[in-house]
Amino acid sequence: MTRIFDDPARFAEDQLEGFLDLYADRLRGVPGGVVAHRTAQPQVAVVIGGGSGHYPAFCGTVGPGFATGAVVGNIFTSPSASQAASVGRAADQGRGVIFSFGNYAGDVINFGLAADRMRDEGIDTRILLVTDDIASSPDIAQRRGIAGDFTVFKVLGAAAAEGHDIDVVETFGRQANDHTRTLGVAFSGCTMPGADEPLFTVPQGQLGLGLGIHGEPGIRDMATLPATDLGRMLVDDLLADAPDTSSRRVAVILNGLGTTKYEELFLLWRIVAARLREAGLTIVAPEVGELVTSLDMGGCSLTLMWLNDDLERLWCADAYTPGYRKTAAPLLPLVKPSAAERQLVPPVLAVPSASANSVALAATVRAVLKVARDTIAEHEHELGRIDAVAGDGDHGRGMRKGVEAALARAEGTGQDAGAGWVLRQAGQAWADEAGGTSGVLWGAALESVGRDLDDYGAAFGPDDLARAVREFTATIHKLGKAKLGDKTMVDALVPFGTELESALNTGVAAAKAWSVAAAVATMAAAETAELTPRIGRARPLAEKSVGTPDAGATSFALLCTAIGAHLTSERTA
Repeated sequence: MTRIFDDPARFAEDQLEGFLDLYADRLRGVPGGVVAHRTAQPQVAVVIGGGSGHYPAFCGTVGPGFATGAVVGNIFTSPSASQAASVGRAADQGRGVIFSFGNYAGDVINFGLAADRMRDEGIDTRILLVTDDIASSPDIAQRRGIAGDFTVFKVLGAAAAEGHDIDVVETFGRQANDHTRTLGVAFSGCTMPGADEPLFTVPQGQLGLGLGIHGEPGIRDMATLPATDLGRMLVDDLLADAPDTSSRRVAVILNGLGTTKYEELFLLWRIVAARLREAGLTIVAPEVGELVTSLDMGGCSLTLMWLNDDLERLWCADAYTPGYRKTAAPLLPLVKPSAAERQLVPPVLAVPSASANSVALAATVRAVLKVARDTIAEHEHELGRIDAVAGDGDHGRGMRKGVEAALARAEGTGQDAGAGWVLRQAGQAWADEAGGTSGVLWGAALESVGRDLDDYGAAFGPDDLARAVREFTATIHKLGKAKLGDKTMVDALVPFGTELESALNTGVAAAKAWSVAAAVATMAAAETAELTPRIGRARPLAEKSVGTPDAGATSFALLCTAIGAHLTSERTA
């Protein structure tokens, strides 16, 4: 259990301040994360990242021979697109940027949007997903990235340090991912800062096979194994999934997840090493210890990367970072950042003029955001509990951070701002603060609705309301890729939009139509309990989620219901 904190909601930010102070000699903080002090010779920037809680991944592996920068999200939550773009720009040395991260929906969307922004700015930006977890899917492209992050990031960083151009660095990184496989087991769940209970528990006498690194339980529980049987199972399952290569040389990581002690890992290593040698493999520069953790989770994982000459050279190359050092080799001189580089302040945009009707509607938007904030605050812990059944348990906290940021931004836009401008600003703030899949989806959808609104138009009517909901839905579909039946927010959103438009078309007043549609959304959200997730972080744990409604659909329905009650009361006041 995490016991050292002031405000649990600020745990990620507060720990990063201490980290930056401790390692100020080799890296610096920028909005959204950290970057290493530059070497004298410019190189391709390798920017890694994801949620906090995995130290030394991700910021602990920033430094010469490894990553150029790391984007730091909230605990187990993907960083926002704004954060990723900020770190990417700061890390760029004129030779391009490679974003690399585990294959999780929120990370894919946020880093993808950040890459698009940077490309628009003229920065050659590439995306490299890590897909090493053999338990999460038979389809390699659909697999999660877990401790294999480390081998891929190390190869990318070493290739960049050799001075190669971005095409070569990317090619080496993709080779590393293609040749890397990981399998893990969990003995106990981890506990979020401020929480009284772990995100999941493993039954007595059992272990969870196929864990994730975001507090997810294993794919299935099985009887606890003696160390010899556990070591053999990890090796044999990985060898059965080996890549198509004739190589007999492997880089090996035996990784602790947070509370599995080093002595236990050493004991298990003797079994793993013997089994690998029995299989005719040569072990190259093995690593045993905590490299990709999950707060205080009890568990371990085994990673193998099959080596060719290039991958072996890059795996064994020197590195010097806060959380990982390889060989006491001479390091290139470091260049301190200039004053301009330290002043990464976002531009202040002028509030555009708006009609009186739009200004009046903006007041309604702010009032609705207050209702949304109060509703999420009331249900935060229950939403987290639902999400933890087959996910990472961060949905309630992420939604609360997002809606609070949206409300604060909306209230700070000035009383002369139109509804479109307020929604755009609120959406950006939601996405930037919440991170994660739901954060970027809600934020981008609100921003899209704001862009679609005419701040100079006449009174806002039923047709405009229906159009706004259609725009919101279209953005969710575009970014999230979810369909009806995938067990996501879409399963409540689409029925809501259909019912709302139907009621409005028959002449039902907007407030009444909204409440009727909210009731439909509530029923649809409850029915997601019987669905099996087909997309997102819960998909690898599909069977565990049956019987529990989707957290995103549930929060959407709660908000719709509360907003409907507010609109009705306003109409009758």
